[in-house]
Amino acid sequence: MSKVCSMSGKKANNAYNISHSHVKTKKKQNVNLHKKRVWSIKKNCWIKLIISTKIIKSLNKVKI
Repeated sequence: MSKVCSMSGKKANNAYNISHSHVKTKKKQNVNLHKKRVWSIKKNCWIKLIISTKIIKSLNKVKI
């Protein structure tokens, strides 16, 4: 399973871990994904999605 949001397309971000002595080591910031079962108004059935928490908060705006 890839770590990509199925609705927004968000994926992992590359970043640096910076220590007190300012030594930089690479790290990966993953997206906060959840398996969610959502009721589809258009299809009139349940749909299983892997979506980020930000999209879960805005599901009423999206209206699947």
